[in-house]
Amino acid sequence: MMGIRNEHTIASCCEISGRGYWSGKDVRVTCCPAPAGTGIVLVRADLPGQPECPATTQYATGISFRTNLANGPATFEMVEHLMAALAGLEIDNCRVEITAEELPGLDGSSLAYVDALQEAGLVIQAATSQPLVIRESFRIEHSGGYVDVSPSTNNESTFEYSLDYGPDSTIREQKFRCVQTPLTFARQVASARTFVTAEQAQQLRASGVASHVTHQDLLVIGDNGPVDNQYRFRNECARHKTLDLIGDLSLAGVGLIGQFSSVRGGHQLNGMVAVRLAQLAHQQRLTHHSIPFAGQRRNRAA
Repeated sequence: MMGIRNEHTIASCCEISGRGYWSGKDVRVTCCPAPAGTGIVLVRADLPGQPECPATTQYATGISFRTNLANGPATFEMVEHLMAALAGLEIDNCRVEITAEELPGLDGSSLAYVDALQEAGLVIQAATSQPLVIRESFRIEHSGGYVDVSPSTNNESTFEYSLDYGPDSTIREQKFRCVQTPLTFARQVASARTFVTAEQAQQLRASGVASHVTHQDLLVIGDNGPVDNQYRFRNECARHKTLDLIGDLSLAGVGLIGQFSSVRGGHQLNGMVAVRLAQLAHQQRLTHHSIPFAGQRRNRAA
């Protein structure tokens, strides 16, 4: 994301359908244009009155395996892949109608969302985007992982993830880093898939969860690599964690200019960082709005 720009929405509605990973329920996601200043609003189209939930940290109820949102009866599970696609393509305003609680798992990536949104087209709106520009560095830690946030050196957003599950893991140590642009996201991040180890997959099936999910619906990684599948990238796991990071941090509700580097982070840690970014964005808006008033007072005093 390069500097200040105008806000964006999509030119027409687009639809994505699939089944939830956890629930197995069929679900349809319809993304529609929205006026400037709307933000991303999720709608339960299957419930009476079609209750809504803004996609911001205020409504986040994330757990370790996925990111969830809730506003009264409007509940949504596993929103991170949708949110990553919207943030990655710099779509600021969108009304997203969803016909079930859990969003579709698809192939475990954001690719289907990106393809549909790109097909719908982009509209440049009159309002000016006001991104959060990181001015001071900070670190947030949780459960052995941490995220470093620091100022950008050239007015852009950089996302980085370092993955290390230890020498005994079937998933090897790896890293990924990208300067965030819509083109970079679409080509280098969007198609990176959700992954689990073969042992984790067996535990999930034994508990009665995700019994319908096949080895083609995500990456199941055994001792010799993906089971009945193959990597799309040498460091696909780190790329997917970067995708999750982008999606989760977008719940700050504002564009970002800075450097965001995660080491062994997950959804809970990402959510903690998003809350801090939302607080900084609020402070930035207060400061921005106070400047003209302060100037007026100085003029009167003069």
